[in-house]
Amino acid sequence: MAFKDDNFYIEEILKGNSSAYAPLVDKHKAMVYTICYKIVRKAEEAEELAQDTFLKAFDKLDKFRGDAKFSTWLYRIAYNAAISMTRKRRLEVHALDDFVISNYSEDETRENLDSVDMDDQQKMLQIALQTLSDEDYLIINLFYLKEQPVNDISIITGLSAANVKVKLHRIRKKLYAKMQEELEKVNEVVKSVNLQQ
Repeated sequence: MAFKDDNFYIEEILKGNSSAYAPLVDKHKAMVYTICYKIVRKAEEAEELAQDTFLKAFDKLDKFRGDAKFSTWLYRIAYNAAISMTRKRRLEVHALDDFVISNYSEDETRENLDSVDMDDQQKMLQIALQTLSDEDYLIINLFYLKEQPVNDISIITGLSAANVKVKLHRIRKKLYAKMQEELEKVNEVVKSVNLQQ
């Protein structure tokens, strides 16, 4: 189905045609769900949050000023709802401390990772991604996988654009540090196997 511009549907809804909301939901439901899921990491909770997001957006549609795109405004509502849920759950997240992060240079880690095949690199990256906080995980996902620009991520998260850039840099360093740790574990196993032979 080819969708019309979001503003078309918004104008229709504000005129009283509430059925015009269905195409807006269809158009944005995948991304709203993705944002919620990347933060709460539970399918049922993400579905519930996505529904709540669309209900809240519908109720507050008359307050949408159009300063940003509708999608960005909607994603911000989803982000806030998901972050609120995680705060309520008070999840403990294993985070890498600054000392560990500062011990590894990105260039050194990149060179070391070049000696490992792509499948192993992907496995290490997946392990590293699981150590990120919910917010860091979402930011890196929005930037690299969803290809959202820094300004849109700034609006969605409520962080300044400069802060998003700093966070992206720090998140990359965390990922490299964790991947370097995993690489060192692999090298230790290889050494011990070689010594036994």
